[in-house]
Amino acid sequence: MTTTARTTAATAVAVAAVAAARTTADPAAVRTTSVSVRARITATVAVLVLAGLVLAGVVVFTIESRRLDQEIAAEVDQEFAELGEFDRASDRPFASVEAMIRLFLERNVPDDDELLLGWWDDDVSAQSVGDLPLSRAELRDVVRPLLDDNGTARVDSPAGELQVAVQTIEQGDQTGALVVVTNLDRARDGLHDTMRTYAIVALLVLLLVTAAAFWLSGRLLAPLRTLRETADDITETDLSQRLPVTGNDDITALTRTFNGMLDRLEAAFVGQRQFLDDAGHELKTPLTVLRGHLELLDPDNPDDVAETRLLLLDEIDRMARLVGDLILLAKSDRPDFLRPRQVDVGALTADVVAKARGLGDREWIVDAVADAEVEADEQRLTQALLQLADNAVKHTAPGDPVAIGSATTGADVRIWVRDTGPGVPAADRQLIFERFGRSAVPPGDEGFGLGLSIVGAIVRAHGGTVAVEDARPGARFVLTLPRVTKLEDEWPAS
Repeated sequence: MTTTARTTAATAVAVAAVAAARTTADPAAVRTTSVSVRARITATVAVLVLAGLVLAGVVVFTIESRRLDQEIAAEVDQEFAELGEFDRASDRPFASVEAMIRLFLERNVPDDDELLLGWWDDDVSAQSVGDLPLSRAELRDVVRPLLDDNGTARVDSPAGELQVAVQTIEQGDQTGALVVVTNLDRARDGLHDTMRTYAIVALLVLLLVTAAAFWLSGRLLAPLRTLRETADDITETDLSQRLPVTGNDDITALTRTFNGMLDRLEAAFVGQRQFLDDAGHELKTPLTVLRGHLELLDPDNPDDVAETRLLLLDEIDRMARLVGDLILLAKSDRPDFLRPRQVDVGALTADVVAKARGLGDREWIVDAVADAEVEADEQRLTQALLQLADNAVKHTAPGDPVAIGSATTGADVRIWVRDTGPGVPAADRQLIFERFGRSAVPPGDEGFGLGLSIVGAIVRAHGGTVAVEDARPGARFVLTLPRVTKLEDEWPAS
């Protein structure tokens, strides 16, 4: 009962959550909803219980009716068997069939629903104690066709449905019969009383189960009210509302899922606002520079025009680079941001070192080369590693060592860029991977603080992590990526 109720309630919660969302989007949905989820659950339980009770009643009635018919047949057979025993137990032969039947009727007491009749001279000539349910003429019409084969027939009468069974008797050249008339309606009175009692009990059970279902569904669906109220309180400026989590069932799991959705929505909205604020702040400076120089420009002075032109082009390049970085970060959440394939980590490490030599006059070193492969976008990984290498160049002097390496650790692959610069303070190691987040800025650095956030976005898109470690001296930026089976193991040579 509990599992079924919880499953039904969990389904109802899911339906109600969708309904709540539709209601928030379209208030007209409230007017079109006529039946509550609680009423639907209660009605469903009531219908199922009613169907079960009716089916059980039909089965019981059918089984008992067949059992009762068998008992009636057995009682009739018993009467006929007693007649045979009566004939055989007699000390001397009876003078006539009439004498035999009359004596049998005198000594035999039928059941309340039975009537014993004696038949001779082509008529009903004797009967046991009781009212005759049919007229003698009607009985003659029923009994006569049954005499040849000792048959049984059922007929309707004012007293109810009757079963007429015949057993013929021969005494010399005389022929008679014992007729057993059973009132089937009277025999079934006990069954009918039982079924009436069952109907009353079933009705009470139905009422109790329906009331229990109504109460229990209300208890189980109580979180729906909180869900609706929370959804009503959520606005574009306040996503802090959460549902209380209690218990450990399907509804609790749905509550956690709903709270998790709100967490993601709040994080996305907060990140979006912060991103827009930071982007607006960063774009404000070059736009102000552009406007100021254009306002002060002397169009009649060729030197002033040329100088302003170079300055504005430089600012436009900075703005274009900023917009490009912002577009790249925006694309990092798209499913087509990566084009993964099997990448040899060792070859990637050597290729990045070769390309990094053009970033600055440094002592480029290969720390180690991993003999492993990852499923990744080689161009995006190269972009991230070159960004880290460029960052290392900014924080080192000409001739200083900058090392790039890779290694495998269990189920992961680590790729790092190590420099001998001033390092990153522990307090800034999370900040530098945020958008526009910066630590100590070396002289001449005109970046926007988006480089390392791009690195983080690329690594997260691969399902990995990026972190800063102490290199003593300097810092080591480590990319950790999930390791996959080597190419030669995954694709054996044919």
